[in-house]
Amino acid sequence: ELGIRIPRPLGHGPSRFIPEKETIQVGNEDATMHALFADSFTTLGRLDNVTLVMVFHPQYLESFLKTQHYLLQMDGPLPLHFRHYIGIMAAARHQCSYLVNLHVNDFLHVGGDPKWLNGLENAPQKLQNLGELNKMLAHRPWLITKEHIEQLLKTEENSWSLAELIHAVVLLTHYHSLASFTFGCGISPEIDCEGGHTFRPPSVSNYCLCDITNGYHGVDEIHASPTGSIPVSSTESVCEVEALMEKMKQLQECKDEEEASQEEMATRFEREKRESMFVCSSEDEESAPTRDVSRHFEDTSYGYKDFSRHGMHVPTFRVQDYSWEDHGYSLVNRLYPDVGQLLDEKFHIAYNLTYNTMAMHKDVDTSMLRRAIWNYIHCMFGIRYDDYDYGEINQLLDRSFKVYIKTVVCTPEKTTKRMYDSFWRQFEHSEKVHVNLLLVEARMQAELLYALRAITRYMT
Repeated sequence: ELGIRIPRPLGHGPSRFIPEKETIQVGNEDATMHALFADSFTTLGRLDNVTLVMVFHPQYLESFLKTQHYLLQMDGPLPLHFRHYIGIMAAARHQCSYLVNLHVNDFLHVGGDPKWLNGLENAPQKLQNLGELNKMLAHRPWLITKEHIEQLLKTEENSWSLAELIHAVVLLTHYHSLASFTFGCGISPEIDCEGGHTFRPPSVSNYCLCDITNGYHGVDEIHASPTGSIPVSSTESVCEVEALMEKMKQLQECKDEEEASQEEMATRFEREKRESMFVCSSEDEESAPTRDVSRHFEDTSYGYKDFSRHGMHVPTFRVQDYSWEDHGYSLVNRLYPDVGQLLDEKFHIAYNLTYNTMAMHKDVDTSMLRRAIWNYIHCMFGIRYDDYDYGEINQLLDRSFKVYIKTVVCTPEKTTKRMYDSFWRQFEHSEKVHVNLLLVEARMQAELLYALRAITRYMT
């Protein structure tokens, strides 16, 4: 009546992919979750939707919040406003306006110069120089060489120190992979964020046109089909789970009986790497980045390209020669104390996290499946484990799952609800969120391995 426009939430719940009633409601959480919510609120000044989805896995969320807090707020080589600006640069590479907007606010809050937000060309030259590394890490990390590192460390008055560069690299990889999580779980912007509200009056049927354009089609759709957009008979889905468990059992038996030769293992890796290039999403339309996000990075046409396309041959990255455990961890910890430890803990929790369940089955050993997902992601990045049989990947990950994995990891901005719904149709949403945690950490570790190897080569 007074003519004041009242914002109304656009979405329903923290995720566009997970029905609100299936997420953990604030007020119904247990003591552990409550403590995590309090931590998140204290450090971020808000209880954000990423936290509300990640809390399906409290042990991981605790490690994630601790690491993020350390990177952004504790003592470190980079000033606070630089840290948030690097977060903006990294999230912008994937057109993740959700994360960009959060860090724009934080950047201003810690005293950042608003002029820098008009575009990367307005930021200091030192940050502009980081643009090349940002785009390669985000889209084609296998191209990073020690020469790229040398350029950053040796450019006279705008040079980076080794410690600063390590801090920047960890921030870039953290936000590239967090963009994967944001798109992979369909995180909705909060009501006070851009894209999180509308000023239209509430409509008669509880949702308005703006919801429909945001992929939410009201209560009826959710009741009509338990998985959202793809109706499927429950017997078909149950068979899917049973078939997957049967394959795991058979693979374990074959493993116990005989082991493939080294040559055969190498061939299977090359075959899987080659095949991963032909996995692409059916919804592969080019989406141009919006101006407000694209101003934070250069070369907007540069994106993900498979490493073996166009006759380019990228040598396989063998974990035996350079691994996180033996090389990356100690380099990070030496130059940026405690961060190596925090990252290592987070990688381990994501990789080893299990409740020994699969859909409706209990007491299941899921280690084989988790390893297949992790190693498939590293395989897409050209990283090979000599002791792993890559033949297992095709047995355990079906095509729709591979499409989802590759989209979330390589071009997260193209992830759709249909892709999310179409894999593991009988599994719980918490299990799908768990998959996303694996994708996030495997991706982050892959990017770090290429950057840290290049830094090590420069140093030696």
